[in-house]
Amino acid sequence: MKMTFKTTLVSALIATAGVMGFTSVASAAGNAEHPKQVNWSFKGFTGTFDRAAQQRGFQVYKEVCSACHGLSQVAFRTLTDIGFSEEQVKVIAAEYTMEDGPNDDGDMFERPGAPSDKFPSPFPNENAAKASNGGAFPPDLSLITKARVDGNNYLYSLLTGYEDAPEGFDVGSLNYNKYFAGHKIAMAAPLYEDSVEYADGTPATVEQMAHDVVTFLAWAAEPHLEERHNLGVRVMIFLLFLTVIFFFSNRAVWREVKGKK
Repeated sequence: MKMTFKTTLVSALIATAGVMGFTSVASAAGNAEHPKQVNWSFKGFTGTFDRAAQQRGFQVYKEVCSACHGLSQVAFRTLTDIGFSEEQVKVIAAEYTMEDGPNDDGDMFERPGAPSDKFPSPFPNENAAKASNGGAFPPDLSLITKARVDGNNYLYSLLTGYEDAPEGFDVGSLNYNKYFAGHKIAMAAPLYEDSVEYADGTPATVEQMAHDVVTFLAWAAEPHLEERHNLGVRVMIFLLFLTVIFFFSNRAVWREVKGKK
């Protein structure tokens, strides 16, 4: 998937809006516990994505998260980046129904999804989404890991942080989560033990599913991360080589100068 100025600008604006939204919610609701710190394979100067975890994470998104959350900035065809074949991508895309048109009669129509399409929203509009979720609007997940500082660890902690409220803490019709600002969250716990059956046989614990779906969403937010890491390594090697050349060139030049004296 090639980056263009337009896509980069749109992504940056969406990410900025997400950060502002999350910050205002946090300020209004109070403090939350510091997120758990996970050793992600894709972090660090030479980090890479775990392809198996990405594919399992996609399965979690598809079977659990996609009922409420869209992925509007991700095209089906980019799933080849996480190890799916082109034929598998065609099958995955065709499972979704896309609205298209207008046709020759001026009417909109529905068709199966194609690899060039982006993941559709589960709701026709924001009001419909709120009406189906008790007034809360489920955010799009395309850039969710960038919507908060330490977003990967925060999202993992949030998904694994549901528990019974302490005695005397009234959550009303909401749910208790110690990693959410104010500890009251509208979204019910989305992950339960064995709520998905992994195709590769990996035990589907809450922690494993949270780890996998965050890995997938981290890729969705930064699909070019590995390319940047590779470029960074090549640049560092080049600079090191250049430094060595300059060092010995400098010594040779000054040796001649001192010799003339």
